[in-house]
Amino acid sequence: MASRNALFTPDRDVPGLIVKIGNYPLHHGGVGAIRSLGRLGVPMFAVTEDRWTPAAQSRYLERAFVWPTTGKEDPGRLVEGLLRIGRRIGRPTVLIPTDEEAAVLIAEHQDALAGPFLFPRVEPALPRRLASKQGLHELCVEHGVASPAAAFPDSYADIEEFAAHARFPVVAKNREAFVRRSRPAVIGTTRIPDAGHLLTLARRWGDHPGVILQEYLPREEAEDWIVHAYFGEDAEPLALFTGVKVRSWPPHAGMTALAYVVDNPELSALAAQFIKQIGFSGMVDLDLRFDRRDGQYKLLDFNPRMGAQFRLFENEAGVDVVRAQHLHLTGRTVPEGEQRAGHRYVVEHIDLPALAAYRRSGYTTPHAPKRASGTELAWFAADDVRPLITMAARLVGPGFKHLYQLWRSTTRRGAIVK
Repeated sequence: MASRNALFTPDRDVPGLIVKIGNYPLHHGGVGAIRSLGRLGVPMFAVTEDRWTPAAQSRYLERAFVWPTTGKEDPGRLVEGLLRIGRRIGRPTVLIPTDEEAAVLIAEHQDALAGPFLFPRVEPALPRRLASKQGLHELCVEHGVASPAAAFPDSYADIEEFAAHARFPVVAKNREAFVRRSRPAVIGTTRIPDAGHLLTLARRWGDHPGVILQEYLPREEAEDWIVHAYFGEDAEPLALFTGVKVRSWPPHAGMTALAYVVDNPELSALAAQFIKQIGFSGMVDLDLRFDRRDGQYKLLDFNPRMGAQFRLFENEAGVDVVRAQHLHLTGRTVPEGEQRAGHRYVVEHIDLPALAAYRRSGYTTPHAPKRASGTELAWFAADDVRPLITMAARLVGPGFKHLYQLWRSTTRRGAIVK
């Protein structure tokens, strides 16, 4: 549970608004943000798919604005929708994006949104470039940051050429934000075992496949790390945390099921330097894989927004990245402090199947502590039980079907991996 004894006082006259684009009601990160600020007395609002999302049921939410979106809408329409919500709230409000599309929308329409909303100012094109797999790869090359080798085919002929010379397995990912919602090429990050499977999949991708084909970093020779941080003006880190991912669902995929806080000064310095070089301000969620074969941390994903598992990380003063943003944007000092080394984070509804899968595989995470110093649960909280109940009820239907489909994809034509 989040600390209620934080060593700071937030501005309780400035609310927070959870902003999401797309249909993913079982999002524990949004619930975590509502609880994190709500427990400190900050009024919280949220965009939700319907009134029965777990976030809408939190006792710390003042109001849910039911606004189903798909990511296919005209950006102007999305901006106008946010402005309508801002007028209903009626006072300056901190925006908290929970997906890349929301982060990109806010950055590209800063002038229009700046009246009713507070958010970090950033070079407008940068979040879209960071959310793009191709854009991120190019930035890594430009600034000397290690990342997996990658190809960006523009046609089926390009894929045939790639397949003739590539070393398999390879990984396929949707290339761009927004496009992944309107025309997804793959369900998730997908491991492709050989050229035959690649060519079969590629026939469904159309004339202009929106994918990145990436070097596969074998899990037996790697370890997954995460960085969550908040950067202020001039890309200075006001809160920066490192941790190691132990389990995910589907196995070795993108959604964290269990992670630990682990001090990693080398990784902290690498992340801070890269973000300083590109000049980013705001919350970030980075995924990196440490490749034991060459001793390098390779950047897989740069999410220019709050990460779903951000509540894993809190410093001794009670600051997490969402609290850091709210403090900073309301003119308050962000207290410093050491991170809670050894703390763990568990996403209950996906960690149980993940635990069974990882036990069968024999995979281990060398840097994971043998014993946790404390545990943060994604869904259960004694002071806010309704989101857990709502999540469980929804999981029986569409939620369970979605998780099952993800798992089934690991038994067909390749496995979903991070």
